[in-house]
Amino acid sequence: MSILMPILIGLIAICGMSLIREPHRRRVNALAIAGAGAAYLSGGGFGPWEFVLPVVMTCVAYKGLDNWTFIGIGWLLHTAWDIGHHLQGSPLIPFAESSSFGCAICDPVLALWCFAGGPSIIDWTRTRWKGVRARSRSAVRGEARPGPPDGSAVALRWEPARWRAWWRPDAPWLGGVLWSSARRSPESSRGPWWTGRRRYG
Repeated sequence: MSILMPILIGLIAICGMSLIREPHRRRVNALAIAGAGAAYLSGGGFGPWEFVLPVVMTCVAYKGLDNWTFIGIGWLLHTAWDIGHHLQGSPLIPFAESSSFGCAICDPVLALWCFAGGPSIIDWTRTRWKGVRARSRSAVRGEARPGPPDGSAVALRWEPARWRAWWRPDAPWLGGVLWSSARRSPESSRGPWWTGRRRYG
């Protein structure tokens, strides 16, 4: 739980940030790492060295206003600071001993997202869902899928009429899908290829 919960928190933070449109999303994340640099000032675990991280993170945040890569670097710098405080025994939250350890796991999740350009997870999910729905509607309507450009294979056309063969007593499972187009041809007298039977009537 001490590992899964920080990862979950990072994913929730990414989903929350995805609600903000670009370029404001990048700027908000730059401000976030600038504030994260001062998170350990109240603890003073490293003494005067605690002022080093806020200065460095401020410079990185300034560069991050126009570049997602610097924001990811900032989260990795904060990860190193988390590990140092966890090993020293001065956690981020005084009453939570594993808070620095959890922050050291959550920050790389945010860093990976920033290195990917800070994409909107919500928009990505919506686009994928629309693609799945479009393919499902195409299959139901019987629209043909385009075949390879070299013409090595012919696209299948899934027609609703072929599903009528499902109720036939002599049709095995998925038989309605595998009926050939010859089944509906008046000049054809043979049934499906796997049965070897002749049509009657």
